[in-house]
Amino acid sequence: MKSHMTSGLFSSRTDEWETPKDFFQKLDDEFHFDLDVCATPENAKCKRYFTKEQDGLKQEWKGTCWMNPPYGRQISLWGKKALDSARGATVVCLLPSRTDTQWWHSYVIAHASEVRFIKRPAEVRRLEEQCAFSLGRSRIQRKRKL
Repeated sequence: MKSHMTSGLFSSRTDEWETPKDFFQKLDDEFHFDLDVCATPENAKCKRYFTKEQDGLKQEWKGTCWMNPPYGRQISLWGKKALDSARGATVVCLLPSRTDTQWWHSYVIAHASEVRFIKRPAEVRRLEEQCAFSLGRSRIQRKRKL
């Protein structure tokens, strides 16, 4: 029998998940985000944000960007957009650590300045197998737990 946590991780009921405020705040204190590139008015983490209707994949990302994209089939498009945008912006991404996928190796491992593996299931909903990584800050990759 699947646990409540596990069934939520592998469910297709929704591919949109709000970033917990306390988790985001720690990263915001460090990076000082200007733009949430995929949000709703109810869950936006920055004053400036792109909604589904605005389609963050079609927008120009500038400044220091936060990305917690929908975790569905288009996740690789978000990874590519983050990498392309990192040429002129810093992009910090919250993504599932799907190390067996092509997008993980093409966009995260090959280019991330830093990878942080997260394991805080009691504190951070749905993030037990997640990672946060940044693009555009440096070419040195460091791995550490949050």
